[in-house]
Amino acid sequence: MESYIESVDFFKGNNPEEIAQKYGTPLYVYNEDIIRDRMRKVANVITKYPYRANYSIKANSNMSILKMALEEGVNCDAMSEGEIKMLLKAGFPTEQIFFVSNNIDAKEMQFAIDNDIMISLDSLDQLRLFGSINRGGKCAVRLNPGVGAGHHEKVVTAGKKTKFAIQEDDVDEIFAIAKEYDLTICGINQHVGSLFMDPAPFLAAVDNFLRLAKRFPDLEFIDFGGGYGIPYHKLNDEKDFDMKGFSEELTKKLDKFVEEYGKAPLFKSEPGRFCVAEGSVILGRVNAIKNNADKTYVGTDVGMNVLVRPSMYDSWHDIEIISNGKVVKGQDKEVTVAGNICESGDLLCKDRMLAKVTDNDLICVLDTGAYGYSMCYPYNCRMRPAEVLVCSDGSVKLIRRRETFEDLVSYFPE
Repeated sequence: MESYIESVDFFKGNNPEEIAQKYGTPLYVYNEDIIRDRMRKVANVITKYPYRANYSIKANSNMSILKMALEEGVNCDAMSEGEIKMLLKAGFPTEQIFFVSNNIDAKEMQFAIDNDIMISLDSLDQLRLFGSINRGGKCAVRLNPGVGAGHHEKVVTAGKKTKFAIQEDDVDEIFAIAKEYDLTICGINQHVGSLFMDPAPFLAAVDNFLRLAKRFPDLEFIDFGGGYGIPYHKLNDEKDFDMKGFSEELTKKLDKFVEEYGKAPLFKSEPGRFCVAEGSVILGRVNAIKNNADKTYVGTDVGMNVLVRPSMYDSWHDIEIISNGKVVKGQDKEVTVAGNICESGDLLCKDRMLAKVTDNDLICVLDTGAYGYSMCYPYNCRMRPAEVLVCSDGSVKLIRRRETFEDLVSYFPE
């Protein structure tokens, strides 16, 4: 089995053991070249018509990554006032921010209005609230295309079982509310779900979404959402998402729509995971190896507080073993890799065939750039890890320091 981190020279000649010793473990390590490459790919999903990719920063909101997105000409989505403020601090002009809101209050909505940030409303009640505080304003609405997709039911964001978006039966009511408050519905957006490798469900949703779009005159933009997958099973030769083939099929559908609609509005997408997932690994330390009954457990410092996806979604992350700075190959043995959190579900993988592991080795958890650090939390009072970036020139720099106990207690009043 070929090593992924060696095949892409993830550490760009740096010794991962030296990085781990300098910055401590667990540690998020990012590769600048990979992140920029993926951002450039999503920026060219549509080339025939006006198009803009909006990086969805909920996947990873590290300031250094946001600045990369700005430099690569990618716009951004925000899901909260906090994410908007992060984007403003990173230097994004307000016209490059799209607020894809969900169940927000009037104060948060007013913040977006005051900052001239386009907002999408995903319920009739939220549309009425927007109209009541911003009569005569412009906004977008999030529609449910009736088709969902994703790797787990918790990340399917369209179809019959979802909290998101306005269903087709309520489109007439959208127009009624807009008329009541003199609102301009200038855009529509959808999101079918996260991490699909088969584009067929997404393209089916596009068909339905474009059919709904024809009911909205003079749209300025149509946002198809994101969700493009990445090969989490790359060590078993899982293939990349076929972005080229997907782009060709999507463009055919746009050709038909533009001909029937009479013009080409600005088309958008909302990639998050695709931009950053493969651009990060977690380095963790092996602290214990033991046998319980007939199972071998490898105990590490990468707990569910550091990477929650395996515990929350039963997600797969490939794992490579590093001993004395070098990737270990061969000598496969079935093991279960656990973290250091007091929960039975604190497992990175179950019954996985991995290379031989010994105490004090490093585990290298692949594809952790999306919904990794952004979902960290200090459970058991274990601090959030540091993040470092392997830059294009091969240098390594700290892009977020490790959380400290003083950070935790700073929230308590004296």
